[in-house]
Amino acid sequence: MSTYAIGDLQGCLAPFDALLSRIGFNPDRDRLLLAGDLVNRGPDSLGTLRRVHELRDNVQVVLGNHDLHLLAVAHGHATVKNKDTLRPILDAADRDTLLGWLQRQPLLVEAPAFNAVMTHAGLPPLWTLEQARERAAEITRVLADPASAGIFFQEMYGNEPAGWRDDLSGAARWRVITNYFTRMRFVNRQGDLDLTTKGEADQPPAGFMPWFEHPDRLERGLMVLFGHWAALKGHTGVAGVEALDTGCVWGGTLTALRLDDGARFHCDCGASTAP
Repeated sequence: MSTYAIGDLQGCLAPFDALLSRIGFNPDRDRLLLAGDLVNRGPDSLGTLRRVHELRDNVQVVLGNHDLHLLAVAHGHATVKNKDTLRPILDAADRDTLLGWLQRQPLLVEAPAFNAVMTHAGLPPLWTLEQARERAAEITRVLADPASAGIFFQEMYGNEPAGWRDDLSGAARWRVITNYFTRMRFVNRQGDLDLTTKGEADQPPAGFMPWFEHPDRLERGLMVLFGHWAALKGHTGVAGVEALDTGCVWGGTLTALRLDDGARFHCDCGASTAP
C-alpha cells in the first residue's frame, strides 16, 4: 500500500492515466491525494473529472480555484471564459452527479500517518493547523447548504479583504478563507495576500514574500503539500513544503510524490496538453 500526492491535473487526462500507470497505481491497495484544479485549461476536463470520480473511494481531493470557478458557472454566478475548457462538463448527461460530488470536496485534507496536510495553494503562515482546519471546515459547511452556497458563489470573486481578521463575517469572511486556500502565493509580514502576482518565488512584489518563506510561519513540523504555483517547478527550497504543480497543462510534467518514502515520479505532458 502506497500513498501518492499528485499536482494539478487541469483537464489533462492522458498524462494522469500515464502517471498512474508509471507508479503502478492499484485502487485495491493504493491511495491518492489530489491537490485541486482537477479541471480547466487542459484538453479533457470532462474525462478527467469522470476518472477522478471513478476512483473516488481511493482518492482524497481538495478544491482549487478552477474547480470553484466551474461550480460558480454551474450555479449561474459566473460565465465560461475564452480559455476555459468547462463546457463539456456543463453539457454532460452526468453533470449533476459530477458537480454534486465536486462541491462536497473540502479545502483541506490531512494524512496523519505522514504528519502531512494538503490544500490547493498552501497553509497560511500565520494560522495554526487547528485554525486552518476549522476555517476550511466552515467553507465545507457553507457549500453543503444550498442557500449559503448560492451566496458563496455569487460573492466568491475578488481580492478583498486582503488578509484575515477575526471580526470578519458572511461572504467577506468566506472569500478571504477561500483565497488563502486556493489562490495564495505571496504574503506580507502581516499575512496579507498579494493576489495579482503569479511569477517566480524570487521576484515577489515589494514588501511581500512566498508564503512558505514567512519568518514567523507557525506550522513548521508538518509536511505541507500544495499545487497552484507552477512557476515553482516543484521546488520551494524549504524542507517539508512540497510543491506539486509542475505545469502539466503548460507542457511541463505531472508529478506524484510517494509519501511513504519521498520518491517523486513524473510524466512528461508535452506541448499537446497546452490550450
